[in-house]
Amino acid sequence: MNKPVRHIAIFTGLLVLALLVRSTWVQFVQADELAHHDKNRRVKIAAYAQPRGDIIVGGSPVTGSTPTSAGDLKYKRTYKNGPMYAPVTGYSSQIYANSQLEHVYDRFLTGDDDRLFLRNTTRALTGKKPEGGDVVTTIDPQAQRAAYEGLAKYKGAAVAIEPGTGKILALVSTPSYDPSVFSGERDKDARAWQALEKDKDKPLSNRAIKELYPAGSTFKILTAAAALDHGLYHDVDTPTDSPYPWNLPDTVTPMKNENESAPCRDASLKVAMQYSCNNVFAKIAAELGKDKMRETAEKFGFNQDLFMPVATVKSVYPKEMNRPQTALTGIGQGSLAATPLQVAMMTAALANDGKLMKPYLVDSLRSPDLSTVERHKPEEMSQAVSADTARKVQEMMEFTAREGTGKAALIDGVTVGGKTGTAQHGVGNSEIPYAWFVSYAKQADGSPVAVAVFIDPKDSGVDREDVSGGGLAGPIAKKIMQAVLKK
Repeated sequence: MNKPVRHIAIFTGLLVLALLVRSTWVQFVQADELAHHDKNRRVKIAAYAQPRGDIIVGGSPVTGSTPTSAGDLKYKRTYKNGPMYAPVTGYSSQIYANSQLEHVYDRFLTGDDDRLFLRNTTRALTGKKPEGGDVVTTIDPQAQRAAYEGLAKYKGAAVAIEPGTGKILALVSTPSYDPSVFSGERDKDARAWQALEKDKDKPLSNRAIKELYPAGSTFKILTAAAALDHGLYHDVDTPTDSPYPWNLPDTVTPMKNENESAPCRDASLKVAMQYSCNNVFAKIAAELGKDKMRETAEKFGFNQDLFMPVATVKSVYPKEMNRPQTALTGIGQGSLAATPLQVAMMTAALANDGKLMKPYLVDSLRSPDLSTVERHKPEEMSQAVSADTARKVQEMMEFTAREGTGKAALIDGVTVGGKTGTAQHGVGNSEIPYAWFVSYAKQADGSPVAVAVFIDPKDSGVDREDVSGGGLAGPIAKKIMQAVLKK
């Protein structure tokens, strides 16, 4: 063989070898990725070739599937009480993919999950189509309805948690949308999507877990916990060294109280909580310093990625701040930002004697024959503060509910702890403030529910002077707790 022919033969051999390597890589290494790629049309056809499994709330499905004549897709997703449960279920669109639980458990709901492999392989051998499994949520339907109806005329969110386990009992974001608007027909889905995207009220945004807000005075319960746990104060009834007026450190800017006549000068922690004294809690944060405040905040879940199992936005306690900025975090202002879920976690941990349980939205996964495939086990995230510290904060919150700004959440025959909050909104507080309320109900065997309610009163017809956490959000929190307690 002459030299040119030999070179051609070697080059051709290398091309064949490269082709074999590439085909092997595609068929074996990338097979699963390509088989389930969003742009693989066969994935959509297979996913909607039969009814999806259901998402279950309170023992009943809040989803369904119905036949459709939309092209090569045989079924489309339907929803019961769609707007109420949309922050939980998300949507399943043949064109715009999925969100929330519909996204996280897509393969399980379609039956294309390894946990259903044996059952669906057996069905395939007998000529039957695969079946999707069900996702059983932790949502309490009565609590969800109470939260949704309470927030109906507002932009806002509400989260209720079972403190001892971390179960999410209610997860609401308003205004919401009906996931059923996605019909499975490309043109109709496109119009529905564009309308939702253009809506100034952002119905597709899950305010409970995907948006950050200043926590306002609700954060004072964490500031109080930090002061007690770090030994700055030991008794909730002892007067604090808190002058009034008091200037932010290194400035001549006075820290004002909403109620100028409140007894906030040298107030005890209990009285400071009762009257929501800014001077006391801002001074505590300044004295503890950013590192101790951040350490406590992170034990409550700030600055941590959280999946429950839907991914949430990370709540932020800043790392780099000067002394005035640190003082502002003590009252939930400045650059501190939290999701309503995080604020509910903070409240639940204190109601649970300082133990923070990881919040979760799915109780179990079950196969089409209703047998349990996987069950969630409660998981401790941290001991955020000592049990003694938590009980002292409980004492303060319960006193605030009885004698202070938390009266709106009181329930006959049940011990309730509460804290109101308003948070500045806009440059120089130019916008209508946000309204917050956090609370828990406590019985002899512990607390069955902790709640955070957030309201953005803008465009709701509420005058600025009428905005208060107790007035707007407190009654909603009470109804949510009552719904859980009825069980």
